[in-house]
Amino acid sequence: MSKVRTVLVIGGGIAGPVAATALHKAGLQATVYEAYPAASKGIGSALALAPNGLAALGIIDADAAVRAIALPITGTAVSIAGRNIALPGLPDLPPLQMVDRGDLHRVLHDRATAVGARFEYGKRLVGVDEGLDGITARFSDDSTATADVLVGADGVRSTVRTLIDPNAPSANYTGLLGFGGYVDADIPRAPGAMTFAFGTRAYYLYWAMPDGRIAWGANLPSKDYLTLTQARAIPAQDWLDALRATYAGDVPGEMLAERTTAQSLEVLGAIHIMPPVPHWHRGRMVLVGDAVHAPSNSTGQGASLAIESAIQIARCLRDLPDASSAFAAYEALRRARVEKITKRGAKLNHAKTPGRVARKMMRLVMPIMFKAMNPEKTIGWEQRYTIDWEAPVEKSRIVTTSTPDAMKGRAA
Repeated sequence: MSKVRTVLVIGGGIAGPVAATALHKAGLQATVYEAYPAASKGIGSALALAPNGLAALGIIDADAAVRAIALPITGTAVSIAGRNIALPGLPDLPPLQMVDRGDLHRVLHDRATAVGARFEYGKRLVGVDEGLDGITARFSDDSTATADVLVGADGVRSTVRTLIDPNAPSANYTGLLGFGGYVDADIPRAPGAMTFAFGTRAYYLYWAMPDGRIAWGANLPSKDYLTLTQARAIPAQDWLDALRATYAGDVPGEMLAERTTAQSLEVLGAIHIMPPVPHWHRGRMVLVGDAVHAPSNSTGQGASLAIESAIQIARCLRDLPDASSAFAAYEALRRARVEKITKRGAKLNHAKTPGRVARKMMRLVMPIMFKAMNPEKTIGWEQRYTIDWEAPVEKSRIVTTSTPDAMKGRAA
């Protein structure tokens, strides 16, 4: 039986509340400490949850509540030089679910509090003190909190990551800034139909909402790195002018940019991707979610992988006798899978920002490539992944990162 009974969870976004809920299900007590002064609002646009992410949410009985606020994506297509190509899917799996990030945070928070997890806000982590009997977190308001272990779910600019390893890599900037919006546009699309469009100068995507509006997201190439706060400090009209110039001549990109207003534009800042992190844990601290494995948004797996890892750390802390063995088992279960998906996202990012010659080649090669795509081979192993919550995690059964089975569809 595990010696770990209490957990400090740093970060109240997606991975944090899921970890807290799963830890309580595992019989541990967890408190979530969030740097923001209150529950987050207006922090981002819509995100996709893949079937594997929903399956993981089912373990903590949060899947139905998430489906209730989500839009199922009923079909996907790629648009290259105005030519639409329908993408094959995996018909025996539930569809992708598009959900507003703020709504998802609320649902996950409510589920965590329902099982007894506590949330404390205005708690920005500045340091830790580790001892033989536990770990104490120190916050910027001079308060402290002590527990057996600390789980860092504090995002791509993780403080916990640097506490574990001062030389840990930072998240890489993809060279893209994110934007989103909703417009009234006459684009005949069934609700939930999504198109990934490679415009003349930049990539964007759009999908039809049940109320007839079109939701869209833009990836604007930019040499300048801007955080969410920095990007929002620039007038929205300036961003609109840049978006309209970038998508001029694209169909329907030009219309989407023209019909977006300064009031409806969502400014999201830099898009990140995490390089491999050498050290996932040290002593009584461990990382989950974007703090350790943030793939490009191109994968559609960022939130789902964070949810999976939050569930898996709870299993490992439940079943293994101490923090050290639990953290090692967790890393062995997760590293190969998340790094393979991150590599796929990095390749997709290159396609979003091609040079002039590469764009011409894309128009010739990509239609053939997408038509020949085998979805089972390319995304089947990602989306069929499930976690057996009831199966005990044992040292002798841990899959190592060098074993191909670590990337297959079921987590031991």
